Amino acid sequence: MFAQIKHMAIVSENYALLGRFYEAAFRMQTSKRARPESAVVVGDGYVGMNINPRRAGRQAGFDHFGFEVQDVETVFARMKAKYPSINVLKRPSNRPFAGLSTHDPAGNVFDLSQRGMENRKDVYEDGDWKQDRYISHFALKTVIPESVAQFYVDVFELRALEKPAGDPNFYLSDGRIILMVIPWNINDYLGSGIERPALDHIGFKVESVEGFKKDLQALIGRNPRLSPSPVGSGPEGEARLRLFAKCPYGKFQLADPDGVLIDVTE
Repeated sequence: MFAQIKHMAIVSENYALLGRFYEAAFRMQTSKRARPESAVVVGDGYVGMNINPRRAGRQAGFDHFGFEVQDVETVFARMKAKYPSINVLKRPSNRPFAGLSTHDPAGNVFDLSQRGMENRKDVYEDGDWKQDRYISHFALKTVIPESVAQFYVDVFELRALEKPAGDPNFYLSDGRIILMVIPWNINDYLGSGIERPALDHIGFKVESVEGFKKDLQALIGRNPRLSPSPVGSGPEGEARLRLFAKCPYGKFQLADPDGVLIDVTE
């Protein structure tokens, strides 16, 4: 594939705790070259996840994702030809993945990297490995889903997957990770708090959903500080869980200790 989705990022005031959660619950690994004074970076052998310290004025939560591409100049040429209003920003050299950042037509920010970029560090330079629990998909909600999906096809050659008739979502694949582009409609939030169009959730594939549940309960028993944030509590929580559970790839829904939504399948 020309492009691979190799990066995701969460912003949190509890970044060290979240790093431990993803290591313990999903067996993600840190790099031997990790920098303790910086963001926590964990990986599943394919995707690297940065858990960045929250600074004043920055929103917390599932913040952005990133592509590793064969040639960034090709990306620039495609965007200039079809999406000339989109700009690209060079990032500071202390970012372990992002050499550059840009956005899609709806304003969703993502990073760009290419092997050999001088800034790459941590799990992004450790090579790939295989493990039983890994990121399989993530979801983005937007008011212009068709335009956003077409952008990722045009620029990054993501493959549009077949879907059932009447399904309003778009499913795009880099060969391993599925990006779900979901229409955002304010009426979907009837009975719950309204969330703006943005990245929605992260999905993991595990060896066994029931086995994962048992391991999660054992983890909570050993260290309650790593307990997931409640999902589905009270009438508003139940309404939000019903909306979340519509994801066709998820069999079990939870949230990390900071509230980032996660679904799990096998």
